[in-house]
Parts: sequence; C-alpha cells; structure tokens
Amino acid sequence: MINVGALSGRTRFCDSLFGSIIGDVMEISQAQADVRRIYRAGFTGPLVSAVVWAAASAVFTWGSATAGMAVLFFGGMLIFPLSALLLRMLGGPSALPKGHPSASLAMQCAFTVPLGLLVAIALGSYEPDLFFPGALVIVGAHYLVFVSLYGMRAFAVLAGALILLGLSAIFVVPELGATSGWLGAAVFLLFAVLLRRARVEPDSPAS
Repeated sequence: MINVGALSGRTRFCDSLFGSIIGDVMEISQAQADVRRIYRAGFTGPLVSAVVWAAASAVFTWGSATAGMAVLFFGGMLIFPLSALLLRMLGGPSALPKGHPSASLAMQCAFTVPLGLLVAIALGSYEPDLFFPGALVIVGAHYLVFVSLYGMRAFAVLAGALILLGLSAIFVVPELGATSGWLGAAVFLLFAVLLRRARVEPDSPAS
C-alpha cells in the first residue's frame, strides 16, 4: 500500500531542493551579469596592466633589472585602483555595490597578484631573466578566477596565453625571458581591445 503522506513529503522535499539549486544558479548568473556590466567586461584591468608591464619592461631593459622588478611590483598594486579610476572617468558605476556577493571575491583576487609577484622577485634575484616569465605564470593563474567571477570563458583564454608564454620562456625557449615582459604587455593590450569590443549586457549569458 502506497503511503501517500510520505510520497507527498518526498515530493515537497525534492521541489524545495531543486528550487534551491535553481535559485542559487540564477543568483550566480545575476552576480556575474552585474560584474560584467559594472566592470565593462573587465577590459580596464588588462589595459592598465599593458601599460604597467610595458613601463616595467622598459625600465628592466634600459635601466636595471631591480628597478624593473620594482616597477612591476608596485605598479601591480595600482592596477585595481587605476582600473576603477578609468571606469569612473568613463561614467557610470566603478565598483560593485556594498554587500554584493562578488565584491569580496573581486577584492581578494586583486590582492593575489602583488603577493604572488614576491615569488617572481625571488626568481629574478637568482636569475633576472626568470622574473617576467614567473610573473606571467602567477598573473595568468590569477585570471582563472575571472572565468567564474565574470562568467566569461575569454578570461580562460587570457590566463592560458599568459601561463603558456611564461612556461615557454622558462622551460622551452629561455631566450624569451628578456623580452617576455614586452610580450606580456602585448597580450594584455590585445585582450583589452577584445574585451572592450565585447557586447556584454546586464543580463546577457556568459560569452
């Protein structure tokens, strides 16, 4: 004999469970849409990074390796605030609203780069030509978080390009070490242009 009450209870439980899962998915999707809209698909970060990496490479090439590493380290600390300033100059919001579920993740992700660059500086103090390749791997790995933060697979491509370039300069073509900073700046600039041209609306699906 079928226990109608128990069956009804299980049905309500399943409805509640799947309803909660669907609600969480919708909340994540909306949070990603907010990030894409407010940060303009994230193009300002790579744009500012291109300038910082080019400046660090110039100092590294025509000044000293130590000064070049310092420029990238301290310039890396300024990428997030400079990106916010650029967004403010473009008009509209420049940061996620207080209490937004992605706000803390965005801030935490920004702090991983200066901390990670300390490892690259340690490599550079041993062998200067390893500094930029190491930095490329570290910065590329930090962009993997952006795939979920923005809901955009384009950041996986950016992360892969930076990591591959850095690893190639370390293990495959060591001669790239001295110029990998310039190559990194070029990659950042290319993706800044591609992200700027991306048509991302508040409720558009991840691209």
